[in-house]
Amino acid sequence: MAIKTLGIDLAKNTFHLIGMDTKGNVVMKKQLTRKKLEPFIANVPPCLIGMEACGGSNYWARLFASYGHEVKLMNPQYVKPYVKTNKNDFNDAEAICEAVQRPTMRFVAPKSIEQQDIQALHRVRQRVISERTALANQIRGLLSEYGHIIPQGIRYVHKYLPLLLSDEENQNLSALGRKLLNNLYEELRQLDKRVKELDAEIEAICKASEICQRLIQVPGVGPLTATALVAAVGDAKEFENGRQMSAYFGLVPGQHSSGGKTVLGRMSKRGDRYLRTLLIHGARAATTNMARRPEWLKGVIARAGKYKAYVALANKNARVLWALLAKEQDYQPAF
Repeated sequence: MAIKTLGIDLAKNTFHLIGMDTKGNVVMKKQLTRKKLEPFIANVPPCLIGMEACGGSNYWARLFASYGHEVKLMNPQYVKPYVKTNKNDFNDAEAICEAVQRPTMRFVAPKSIEQQDIQALHRVRQRVISERTALANQIRGLLSEYGHIIPQGIRYVHKYLPLLLSDEENQNLSALGRKLLNNLYEELRQLDKRVKELDAEIEAICKASEICQRLIQVPGVGPLTATALVAAVGDAKEFENGRQMSAYFGLVPGQHSSGGKTVLGRMSKRGDRYLRTLLIHGARAATTNMARRPEWLKGVIARAGKYKAYVALANKNARVLWALLAKEQDYQPAF
């Protein structure tokens, strides 16, 4: 039994494996528990292993590669067309085994531990910011019940809430209400402190990385975007050109063409939503602070408005970032 290609349907505890030979015939069909998977793979002669890019896939990819296997990860949506008849775990594993052999398949580069650490840092920061926003909104909502309206924005909570709490003559706030709001404000300050600590860690990683220092030269790209991009993309050479990486972020128009007629729609919004948001917000900041805007950007603003210009600049920046990563060049401003 010579296994040339191995497809693994990943799970938490029970894994399903399908092995094929050089002719594409199924020669092995197994169901293994989590404890038995690693010893089994360690005893299999080096082969091509295909898996879907999902939770835990990067760990397994690094582990299987250490045993001499060639491991490739795929987006689940590219595997789905290869599922035959009904869906079950063995059919999914067979579809993975079929898809990984396709020469035109697009693969996801496995992430290193360092990349996963940076991504985890960004995810924790994103969660803390969400909690801070929810807490600020709760404070504003509670104050409105006491007849105090604070404008939207965390900075206004920091500005007005201490004044309301220090005003002892205010009859609208009872002792219990004042104590409750004071506790919420202390919690908000702790979340602010936590966000600053996470930002400091991200900036330290950015300063220590030569690649990130090259990326932040692009207008609209800061430590957040640079570190998140390096963690998510890794090797930019996985993309053939800058447009492919921009499409990976969902910054290109959706296409529905047929019969030689090209129809382009709205921005596709595919891929990594977090990175797309960072690129667009960075483009907004760069466009606002540009002392001298390029002519093409002025034209987009005149034709389509500033908001579409932000997306256009984010799209351009994504392509520039691909060139900096893939070609290992320094940023050269065009204006």
